[in-house]
Amino acid sequence: MVRRTRAEMEETRAALLAMARKVFKEHGYAETSMDDLTAQAGLTRGALYYHFGDKKGLLAAVVDQIDDEMDQRLQTISDNAQDPWDGFCNRCRAYLEMALEPEFQRIVLRDAKAVLGGSSPESQRYCVQSLQRLIGNLIHQGVVDDADPQALASLIYGSLAEAAFWIADGEKSDNRLTQSITALNLLLRGLQRVG
Repeated sequence: MVRRTRAEMEETRAALLAMARKVFKEHGYAETSMDDLTAQAGLTRGALYYHFGDKKGLLAAVVDQIDDEMDQRLQTISDNAQDPWDGFCNRCRAYLEMALEPEFQRIVLRDAKAVLGGSSPESQRYCVQSLQRLIGNLIHQGVVDDADPQALASLIYGSLAEAAFWIADGEKSDNRLTQSITALNLLLRGLQRVG
């Protein structure tokens, strides 16, 4: 038996993830054959089972990878904003706009919801904690009315997640996005401290 190096193992794992993202995006989870996927990656089914356990484990790993990339994109929006409130609002809008991106829509908002029940609890907690920090700072700066930051973060995260599912689930996704952004703007205005 040939022992593989750590670098070779990581390369195999990365190749499986990259191919899974491509195939899941193009064909969807249900229509993806593990034999076809591993053959396209030039690997064996045994490699898939070793690294991910099964097809569902591979989907979970792909969703985690996409979630991480989205978190980085959203954090960049917050970090690059001149005004913290504008950064927060732009970040929320960007999340909804991502619901139109084919990869995010198909893999995370449709397949992961149907197969896994959505993103992992760890990913959801991370999103809420990230929003909580931003909201806490906005409360401290007097921009947002005084309330429990975790409660507000949980409500906003839940609203954004459900709106994204709704956008992805319809034939008129563009119209649903426009309607969601209008509703989001109304919701966000309600957070602001007046006077």
